[in-house]
Amino acid sequence: MAQVLVVEDDQFVRSALIRYLTSSSHAVRSVGTALEALREVAQYSFDVVILDLGLPDLDGSEALKMLRGISDVPVIIATARDDEAEVVRLLNAGADDYVTKPFSGEHLGARLSAVLRRARGGSTPEVFTTGGLRIDTRRREAHLDGRELELTRREFDLLAFLAARAGRVVPRREILAEVWGQAYGDDQTIDVHLSWLRRKLGEKAREPRYLHTVRGVGVKLEPPA
Repeated sequence: MAQVLVVEDDQFVRSALIRYLTSSSHAVRSVGTALEALREVAQYSFDVVILDLGLPDLDGSEALKMLRGISDVPVIIATARDDEAEVVRLLNAGADDYVTKPFSGEHLGARLSAVLRRARGGSTPEVFTTGGLRIDTRRREAHLDGRELELTRREFDLLAFLAARAGRVVPRREILAEVWGQAYGDDQTIDVHLSWLRRKLGEKAREPRYLHTVRGVGVKLEPPA
């Protein structure tokens, strides 16, 4: 069971979402505006937020930005905007996944389960060590040469995913599916996060130490030679 906040101004859609989620044994709270959503997240602990983009008081993308300023809670965007560039922008802005309206309850349920699995990280604590890089997936901490790295949730997920497969070239499609929960997407999504990670690891794409891009194939994490 998960604690879910539904942010949707359309009463019909909101009621349908609440019915489906409660029938799936989730505990649900719901609001119809962005400001109400911010108050809820500040006051209560949620496992995931389902955020509509077409809110009456504030555009959903702005609401996402404000939400990210106060919480790291996973966010699934519900949008009627079937525009890939917009989706990529929202994912880069901190969304964890998205569903395009209209969608079925089963589709949303599958997305929700995938986001929760990634956020909870599994039941077995694991520590990955590669060169001077140490990643503790249970504590969600990463250290480089003894110094703790300040990573966003998505950066940590990406780094941990690659570290668990150290020495292997991981295809971009696999990264999108497992880290972002997308069957397809723009490579720019991965490139942007790799760029941020490289900066924090003290390396550059043309002078990689840990993160190596294999052109046309994928990404490999391995310790410096």
